[in-house]
Amino acid sequence: MGFSAKQLGALKRKLAARQIRTREAHGRELSYIEGWFAISEANRIFGFDGWSRETVESRCVLARENRGSFAAVYIAKVRITVQADGSTIIREGHGSGEGRGMSPGEVHDIALKAAETDATKRALATFGKPFGLELYRKSKSAARERFKSPIIPPTRVGFHPDDTTPIPRPGRYHGFREDPKIETGRPTTKAPPLAPTVPQKIDKSTLALPEPKRLRDKPHLRFIASQPCIVCGRNPCDPHHLRFAQPRAVGVKVSDEFTVPLCRGHHRQLHQAGNEAVWWDKLKIDALRIARQLWEQTHSSKATSATSGQADMATTTE
Repeated sequence: MGFSAKQLGALKRKLAARQIRTREAHGRELSYIEGWFAISEANRIFGFDGWSRETVESRCVLARENRGSFAAVYIAKVRITVQADGSTIIREGHGSGEGRGMSPGEVHDIALKAAETDATKRALATFGKPFGLELYRKSKSAARERFKSPIIPPTRVGFHPDDTTPIPRPGRYHGFREDPKIETGRPTTKAPPLAPTVPQKIDKSTLALPEPKRLRDKPHLRFIASQPCIVCGRNPCDPHHLRFAQPRAVGVKVSDEFTVPLCRGHHRQLHQAGNEAVWWDKLKIDALRIARQLWEQTHSSKATSATSGQADMATTTE
């Protein structure tokens, strides 16, 4: 093993209880860590350029439609490669993910990302405790108790059976502070309550290491769904997000500006293909160019309507 002493110490450190999440599934309580936290710990321990993740296999095992509601289940196999002091360490993990909703494209996308995230966490868990290895015990509730601090019982005065000394208990006015108005006769003033602080959203595109903007536009997605399939020209269509247009992120889609219409048959075929860029190359379709043209159609019309509205207001004012 080529890990440094600092890395070995980090891999032996226990997981903090505040990072453990729980949820109910089929009448059982499951304990887990979130995908973003597992990736953050990998960056902290191995280094941002010291490890990589690769989806070796992904497959849709269930796709169902019932009265306009869609459900999909995916399984995925992820390979983690860590570079440590000249040696290469490879670990693999399998995971599954489920998606439900009214849009088949969104359902398949959610299920695939959930499967990849689950497989990533299982592969990283093989490296030790900071990735939630203890949570994979048979008794997960017992494993969760290991992270809780021990409860120290209070000291009792009458410990001996013959000791009749009463146990001191806090009285009714225990910790009560008398009103200074009664003592001095001067009125007291209360400090005004603090205004609640509203967290400000950070624009990550302006940071030193910027992240791409991921725009969300529901009217544009409805416009995409109304267009014919760019492969066969059939309707109805689903808005498909081009996953290769932006860097992958756990549980986050690419921006809505990289969306093209696909019929349900080709949409399902694309999700089962695996490598999306190769699939488009075989069809000789420039999906990015088409997505950009569709985005310009909806947003150029918005800009024109806004300009005409300002001109109408100026005419009325005059």
